[in-house]
Amino acid sequence: MRIAIDSSVLVALLDSRDQWHTKASALHDALLKAGVTPMYFDCVAAEAISAAIRRLHEKGRGVEAAAVIDRLYTLAPPPTLTWILPDVPRLYSAALDLMRVSSGELNFNDALIALACREREIPAIASFDADFDQVAWLKRAAKPEDV
Repeated sequence: MRIAIDSSVLVALLDSRDQWHTKASALHDALLKAGVTPMYFDCVAAEAISAAIRRLHEKGRGVEAAAVIDRLYTLAPPPTLTWILPDVPRLYSAALDLMRVSSGELNFNDALIALACREREIPAIASFDADFDQVAWLKRAAKPEDV
């Protein structure tokens, strides 16, 4: 089985001092132990590394940026990324429609991720964001027992 990894989980995996790191690590370990293949989308990797580096700078920890970038390369090397940003022109209207149906609870990136999962028959997403709970075709895993 494959499961998409959301930026809320990936950011926490990248920074060992993130408040959600222990929870994200336990979830990630449970996925691997269950034989689940983590799927990293290009837009999630970009969003996660941007957020992680911004947080480091905000906390005066900018010197740790290189190590966090190295961790991203370890978790999601470029050849293993699933490239969905080229799909944006085709999925743009559907993503906006999904945002509309969610009354704006889903942002554009999350709507795009949900649509990419549906197209690729990825049934689940590892995320701490409850907004994915309203996406009918996705099961959200937020803790090890959800796997």
